[in-house]
Amino acid sequence: MSAPYAHVIGDPIAQSKSPLIHSFWLEKLGIGGRYKSKLVEATGLGSYLEKHRHDGSWIGCNVTMPHKQAILPHLDVLDPVAAKLGAVNTVVRLEDGALKGFNTDAGGFLEPLVPALKTEHLFRMARIIGTGGAARAIIAALADNGFTLVVAGRNPAKVRALLEELAPEGEHHSIPITHFAEPTDFDFDAREGCFDLVVNASPLGMEGSPALAFDWSHAPPGAIAYDIVTNPIITPFLEGARKAGHPTIDGLAMLIGQAAIAFERFFGAEPPREYDDELRDLLTK
Repeated sequence: MSAPYAHVIGDPIAQSKSPLIHSFWLEKLGIGGRYKSKLVEATGLGSYLEKHRHDGSWIGCNVTMPHKQAILPHLDVLDPVAAKLGAVNTVVRLEDGALKGFNTDAGGFLEPLVPALKTEHLFRMARIIGTGGAARAIIAALADNGFTLVVAGRNPAKVRALLEELAPEGEHHSIPITHFAEPTDFDFDAREGCFDLVVNASPLGMEGSPALAFDWSHAPPGAIAYDIVTNPIITPFLEGARKAGHPTIDGLAMLIGQAAIAFERFFGAEPPREYDDELRDLLTK
């Protein structure tokens, strides 16, 4: 049998940074595996999976747009998190050829927040912009960690439906995305003992897309700005946050975090995270 290999599949796929990340870790660990990108169109998704489930060297694939939900009917079993979210970004081939779907987006998103989440807070609130696949994972993850959510999207009715599906408990709020565009004179109360997040879970600010219109008067003092966009690394959203004095987390944090979970499922080894700074340098070249 040849060396184990995995893919990241999507359409388009050339922009994916996953091959660089996984290949970097494979080289550092001296594991004789391969990880490459593969263009898979919507009409070819079923045939791709059927072909590879019978290949003993193929250990699975990461899944990006537009397949995260379309892939569900082709899988034999779903991890509970993936089943709850209704989206899969990691497929693992089991020994009998069965295909199991996972979603590592939630775990990857939470990774840089873990130290803060270990602290008890009087109140946790997150303002989230976006309603796509990544936003679904973020909404569910933050609700499960005790956050009250204010979710903004172009269609508030869609936002409300998402909250009812993914975070049915708690007093969460749906608002139009334009709400955050204009300045506010709201006087935030004392935030001692509170944990506030402002998350861009949309493609706004990505290269080739309009910037997210967000006025930082809507963010409480000390709120962490978290942008999941990875190109550019420092988005206008994060630039605005820094100018307003807010700590920031960039999209590479989630990208590397979710990849680390998938890597261990694929190759059975923990990625060498002591090289994260070197990996970040490679990803930003």
